[in-house]
Amino acid sequence: MQVKPGRLPRQRARGGYRWGVPPFDLPVSLALCRSVDQVRGGPGIAALEPKFDGWRCQVRAGAGRLWSRHGTDLSAAFADIAQASRALPDCVLDGELVAVLDSGELAFGKLQSRSGRGPRPGEGFTVHLAAFDVLAVGDTDWRPKPYAERRRRLLDLLEGGPPAIRPVPVTGSVATALAWAGALGGVEGIVMKPNRPYVAGHGSGWLKWRQMHTSEAAVLGVSGRTPATQCLILGLPHRGGQMRAVGVSLPLGQAVRHELLPLLRPAGDTEAELPGTVGGLPGADPVHYRPVIPDVVVEIEADQTGPRELGRFRHRPRVLRVRGDLTADNLPCAP
Repeated sequence: MQVKPGRLPRQRARGGYRWGVPPFDLPVSLALCRSVDQVRGGPGIAALEPKFDGWRCQVRAGAGRLWSRHGTDLSAAFADIAQASRALPDCVLDGELVAVLDSGELAFGKLQSRSGRGPRPGEGFTVHLAAFDVLAVGDTDWRPKPYAERRRRLLDLLEGGPPAIRPVPVTGSVATALAWAGALGGVEGIVMKPNRPYVAGHGSGWLKWRQMHTSEAAVLGVSGRTPATQCLILGLPHRGGQMRAVGVSLPLGQAVRHELLPLLRPAGDTEAELPGTVGGLPGADPVHYRPVIPDVVVEIEADQTGPRELGRFRHRPRVLRVRGDLTADNLPCAP
């Protein structure tokens, strides 16, 4: 018997639940957030949720299937979560995969070690799914229902379910939400959700705030073929005094570009290359850039206090200004 990808024949699942044909083909396009510069509450916002530092995914619970935001099948890489989801009723969940160390801290970089491998003994961490929405239950599409109704159904579905799959907490208090960002390990921001239907892309009206931090880095090179796309290769000192690339900046603002570019001195005529992961893009194409002598320091703004597990900034920092009062010798060493 042949079935379409993402659709499964009706049969008895573990736990006594029945599962069969979902109301839409999987994987499905997910709702996205628009970035804002402050956390908002009150009228128009139904709930505030923590944004965990993990991998976005959709889960076909009951059937034990997982896909990334971009549609990559993650069922083998996260077979432990796929197996745990078989104990749930037939539903489609939206959530975030997070890696939890034995200390209880979240470690985003550990998720990458699962790529192409799956769970392994002695990993030193466990994977959990922080579920925040339900898109379907059985053959019923729940996306047209308002957020508050979907939230109640999500809690019902996960009640008494596997410990590895839990709902994210919610609050209506801005103060409580901001405390999450400072107190819970691995919370990189806050998501604000109105009481609207679930719509792919930005149609759900979700907003996201990230806690930002400023620091400094040396300029190792310039990437981008046009002024509008020009960005910096950022570096920090490493062992032996050499500079190590720790990130790729966002495109430069006009004022910063005009201030910075006359200060940069080319380091040879050969174009260099970095793997896409340095720009916070696992699996992305290499980053080509023109190296410069690393004697110019810039102030940057990022959602991390510094490079993390993989020795880089996960999200691309914004360059704020040139720090003419600092040299590379004043910078902290990269991890």
